[in-house]
Amino acid sequence: MRFSAAWVIALAACAAACGGGGGGGGGTGATTVAQVTVPGAPTIQSVTAGNATATVTFLAPAATGGAAITSFTATCVGSGVTRTASGAASPLQVVNLTNGVSFACTVTATNSAGTGPSSQALNVTPTAGSTPTSVSDILTVNFDALLNYSSASLPAYYDATVTPLDNTPPGNQISDRQAMLGRVLFYDRRLSVNDTIACSSCHQQARGFTDPARFSVGFSGAAFTTAHAMRLGNVRYYRPGSMFWDRRAASVEAQVSQPIQNPVEMGWDTNAGGIAALITKLNATTYYRDLFNFAFGSPVITEVRIQQAVAQFERAMLTTASRWDTGYAGVFDPNAPNRNLGTPLPNLTAQENRGRQLFMDGRQQGGAGCAACHVPPTFSLAANSDSNGLDAGETRIFKSPSLKNVGVTGPYMHDGRFATLEEVVDFYDHGIQAGPALDNRLRQPNGAPIQLNLSAADRAAIAAFLRTLDDTSLNTDARFSSPFR
Repeated sequence: MRFSAAWVIALAACAAACGGGGGGGGGTGATTVAQVTVPGAPTIQSVTAGNATATVTFLAPAATGGAAITSFTATCVGSGVTRTASGAASPLQVVNLTNGVSFACTVTATNSAGTGPSSQALNVTPTAGSTPTSVSDILTVNFDALLNYSSASLPAYYDATVTPLDNTPPGNQISDRQAMLGRVLFYDRRLSVNDTIACSSCHQQARGFTDPARFSVGFSGAAFTTAHAMRLGNVRYYRPGSMFWDRRAASVEAQVSQPIQNPVEMGWDTNAGGIAALITKLNATTYYRDLFNFAFGSPVITEVRIQQAVAQFERAMLTTASRWDTGYAGVFDPNAPNRNLGTPLPNLTAQENRGRQLFMDGRQQGGAGCAACHVPPTFSLAANSDSNGLDAGETRIFKSPSLKNVGVTGPYMHDGRFATLEEVVDFYDHGIQAGPALDNRLRQPNGAPIQLNLSAADRAAIAAFLRTLDDTSLNTDARFSSPFR
């Protein structure tokens, strides 16, 4: 059977919460998965005392048990008090400890088989340290033991082919101090006019930094947004860096101000006094001047500084620990054809590997060409992608977030019209509509929208593969959790 060239990408947007695809190699089938056991014990390198906190730095165990480690847990025990903290990587910060009391801290690692043995314990005695009480009374952040945002540990395949996609501007490289401030701003409901809505209200960590509701509720509790909240994982790897579904903001920094000033979302529109009124409000808090002084070297609060801090926090949300990442790390070869993206992954099922083949491979290799627009390994949208034909006559050019964590929750598309991934795949299979903005990769040679007409089994396989892109470690990483006590 022969197909038109446009068929290649039909599923470019197959995850459609997002946008479209990129090329691959061939191969199907699955190999037998070895028996998985619990991982070994991590090795604690240090435990740093803070104000009612302990920051535990450790090395992952060499013995992973034959499966990816999904999380680590630090536990500190002292004088009848037990506190824990979990996350995807070192370091972990254990909070709400008692100053002046000695705590014995250990770390465990967890994979799909369960939790392994504890590390050797190290003792620590929390102290007030240099964190101002104005900050420590409200927040768990510790000026003496900052969490790591600036030094990301990336897989080998995040190499020179990925670096050019980084949209970080030269004047706003990530620093631990400023990203920490961004974390506070991201979770602070005081950024809304009536203290009811934060960035995190619509971009929920447990949901992959999106909202399970089709439209998010605004500060009034009665009005709703007109677009679905976008996931934030790998937001750093999208060129040219424009934000929102309609690309109306030129950068992550510029995006930060718009929800704040929106009359539905956070309410600081012209009638409420705009950003200037918000800055007056932040200056009146007990903690923000100390935070801005620590982050920027002076207590002055400006819109630009707010934008820089939140943008740094969001760009630090990297996702590289999905099942697909784990499998691809084992077969990646920069010198192999298509960097071995077409190689079956031993940790995926036969159905998932079939979906992987359809996603990665172009028509000439028997695939659907999704990866031509949703480009591995970041699965962010290719910069030259146009719209996906949701509505007849569409003139707008949409963007989409990375497909990482696309399976954590729906709904999908800019207006949340599809509740499930299966509905999304069905749309790209036989529902694309003609319009001036339709991406050429979704057109037949005569300009009409393509129709893939995949079998039900192949459509189910693509949906199954998309769920292997879920990275639950980002959704539980303490660095991206609320810092408020």
